[in-house]
Amino acid sequence: MIIDLRSDTVTKPTAGMKEAMFSAPVGDDVFGEDPTVNALEEKAAKLFGMEAAIFCPSGTMTNQIAIRLHTRIQAEVICHKYSHVYLYEGGGIMSNSLASVKLLEGDLGKITADQVKAAINPDDVHAPETTLVSLENTMNKGGGSIYTLDEIKPIKELCIENGLKLHLDGARLFNALAESGESPVAWGAQFDTISICLSKGLGCPVGSLLLGSKADIKRARKVRKSWGGGMRQAGFLAAAGIYALDNHIDRLKEDHSRARTLGEMLLKLPFISEVFPVATNIVIARLDGISPEEFLKILAEKEIKAVKFGPDLVRFVTHLDFDDDQLEEFGKKVSQL
Repeated sequence: MIIDLRSDTVTKPTAGMKEAMFSAPVGDDVFGEDPTVNALEEKAAKLFGMEAAIFCPSGTMTNQIAIRLHTRIQAEVICHKYSHVYLYEGGGIMSNSLASVKLLEGDLGKITADQVKAAINPDDVHAPETTLVSLENTMNKGGGSIYTLDEIKPIKELCIENGLKLHLDGARLFNALAESGESPVAWGAQFDTISICLSKGLGCPVGSLLLGSKADIKRARKVRKSWGGGMRQAGFLAAAGIYALDNHIDRLKEDHSRARTLGEMLLKLPFISEVFPVATNIVIARLDGISPEEFLKILAEKEIKAVKFGPDLVRFVTHLDFDDDQLEEFGKKVSQL
């Protein structure tokens, strides 16, 4: 039994999802004529109380489109130094938008309104113009840590006061909402744009959505086209997204529960000195006396897959295809290390 915990992107479509995909009505989405894509976009926008949405191949594309919308040449983006938009999107902020970045420290990958306030550049010829704040929820490099609305609202107020846009990389936002119990509509009210991923916790084979105003999403379509993201009969993929939104949100707490148990199993190993607080479905373990490469090699011999996440860190991610039987088997295998 291979236990793949590298990411929640390794899942396969369920039988119900496949059926929905194969039976989906389709059309040419570049002409706006794919009924299933249109239905997905309308469904997601309504879920968050936002005006419109656009379906894209990846979360990197939706994030980068948002940054393009909210910046310009010689502008600057404020984000945490471990943000996905900065670390894992191929230098896109620079190459796609010609914008600068101001990187902030923060506990478990989260930043505060006071930090943002201090980071806003003055109106000075020597400094880039601050135009955008980008947050991430859940925070991947923070071990799946969660922002709450009480933490977001002061940042939103600060952005309004200073004429800044606020974007959310919500790749795993549904994981956060499953734990906090907060409303998607309440979150939609805080942000100018939100990116949500369908191929992570929700188990779709591909796809992300960017949510925003009608004006922003209209501009987003032109950016998506210029970046090669215009898809034709994309309804087969969009149908998976509709199925996931209807069927895979409520079960996310199962992933979180298994992640907490997995973290407890790891802490029993003598060469693991710390496990980050497990808030959702991401478990980050700090090693002591063994390198990530050595540890991953040992795990591979036990048919367990994880990823290096720093000089002394390894990440495990629970997901739709990781069930209680695999969790039990994981415990047996790591207890033998």
